[in-house]
Amino acid sequence: MMRAAAPTTWASQAWLALLVLAVSGFSFVFACAIPFGAFVAVAALTLAKRDALRVTMALWLANQLIGYFVLGYPRTLNSFTWGVAIGLAAVLSLLVAQRIASNLRRGGEIGRAAGAFVGAFAVYETTVYVLAMAGLGGASSFALPIVGRIFAVNVIALVALLGVFRVATVMARYHQPATAVTTPRQAISS
Repeated sequence: MMRAAAPTTWASQAWLALLVLAVSGFSFVFACAIPFGAFVAVAALTLAKRDALRVTMALWLANQLIGYFVLGYPRTLNSFTWGVAIGLAAVLSLLVAQRIASNLRRGGEIGRAAGAFVGAFAVYETTVYVLAMAGLGGASSFALPIVGRIFAVNVIALVALLGVFRVATVMARYHQPATAVTTPRQAISS
């Protein structure tokens, strides 16, 4: 299981921070097309359930803060509603990715990663599309070439994030702080 590869507290905290930094970088480059499918699949594969939910919310919040305070997203009811819709889609896709990853424990790492990612991507895009069709607008953004580009960005993000995770876990194993070796006190004989 991928999750067991990062046993140290500092490594886990560094991984959480790296995910937030990565989504922040993607927010500047892709604005409204953040590869949440990849991020939530990676969270589902590498973190405990509660941590994955927390980091998903942190990723969404970082994206929204950058959007509104740096990139100048419009401060309208429709824009705020889209923000909530994206958060909802991210959480739903995380839950699906976690379920798939849990059910595919014996499928090998690649099978688990592929299954979790495809499920997360499908749920994310479907949720956002349904909400667009339900009145939020923007359904034209779901043309096949656009969704294809978003899928490609998600695949690249997934491979990059899992690669960084693999490298980080190997490094963490070799850079764990040494534990002090103690021996029981010997009784002083008289």
